[in-house]
Amino acid sequence: MPEFLKLISLTQAREILLPHCHQLIPVGELLDITRAGNRVLSQDILAPEDLPPYDRSTVDGYALQAQDTFGASLNQPALLKITGEVLMGEEPPGTISSGQAMRISTGGKLPLGANAVVMREYTELVSEKEVEILRAVAPGENVLFRGEDIPREEKIMTRGKRLEAADLGALAGLGILQVEVFRLPGVGIISTGEEIIPPCAQPLRGKIRDINSYSLYGAIQKAGGQPYILGIVPDQFDLLRKKLEEGIINYDLLIISGSSSKGTSDLLVEVIASLEEPGLLVHGLAIKPGKPTIIARINNKLIFGLPGHPFSALVVFYLLIDPLIRRLSGGKEKYRWKEAQITREVASAAGREDFLPVILEKGKDGLRAHPLSGKSGMISLLTRAQGLARIPPEAEGIVKDEVVEVLLLREEIE
Repeated sequence: MPEFLKLISLTQAREILLPHCHQLIPVGELLDITRAGNRVLSQDILAPEDLPPYDRSTVDGYALQAQDTFGASLNQPALLKITGEVLMGEEPPGTISSGQAMRISTGGKLPLGANAVVMREYTELVSEKEVEILRAVAPGENVLFRGEDIPREEKIMTRGKRLEAADLGALAGLGILQVEVFRLPGVGIISTGEEIIPPCAQPLRGKIRDINSYSLYGAIQKAGGQPYILGIVPDQFDLLRKKLEEGIINYDLLIISGSSSKGTSDLLVEVIASLEEPGLLVHGLAIKPGKPTIIARINNKLIFGLPGHPFSALVVFYLLIDPLIRRLSGGKEKYRWKEAQITREVASAAGREDFLPVILEKGKDGLRAHPLSGKSGMISLLTRAQGLARIPPEAEGIVKDEVVEVLLLREEIE
């Protein structure tokens, strides 16, 4: 039997894939911050200026010198002279000396000489020119000083950080309108098979709508890639070869669903063999589902041939391709495993890893994993599943309440 037809473990497949992944270098691009949400920074960011750029009030009240309020109380208020009002967006109309106060709103610029703000609720207006302070304030109270939020030249964000809503606000506050982020890796998706038709068509005479292109599209997006649906290719050598050649030129990765098993009508292996070296890297994994998986490399581009069954295709994607796309988009390879007790006995064959869709719940002793029953062609299994329970290759099954590893599929599961 040729070497590449022997089934290999998932660990061996990752080891074979690793040196080829190292040659796929994430590439940066410059984006406006309005388009940079959830993208990963490719460079560190230093603050070009102080934020805030001046001392400002964090409350509505009166700017003053804190020492003028020491000892002030409801029964013995401090009486201060009102010298003016700080209007929003304008410079204060003067400075503050001992015994003086100035009206100020939240965000207003603190007048020179002032070092605190007393909230309006703790004051009582005596006249237009005088105000009583009903409680003491400490120096710096209710004031955000220049650079206190973000000082100039501070490293505020590091390469590899995924930008969230608050990050975009901080960038805008510093006047940074463009950032260098890792480019989203382009992933071409090809479905193969004489029986596959577009979702808009009516399935007649043994046809079935294309599921894999769309489930893989969503999975690629979630992993941080930019998916492109390249259409459905019938089981014809020339058509499949032409589609692969186009995809290799235009995209960083290619995923082909179907045409990966060793049946007589499946041509992907033959097409790969007709293209440039190194060609085929893996054909067949000792896992269930996903046994007929193909991995190849052509012109420094990785190609994955996934099983045609929707459940099987997504399982292989989560196990092999998801962490690769995360790496190429500048993020971290992400496997989220938890331990859980299985709630019923499950049979397995020794010598392969089984991955079982499960629903998770929190029990008194930790997570409980409820296996979902179904066949490999059922996409509904993964619409309900919260994780994939792993049965190790040395096991011939697992018994009820046995602890298993579970790959989490949903972000909300902790």
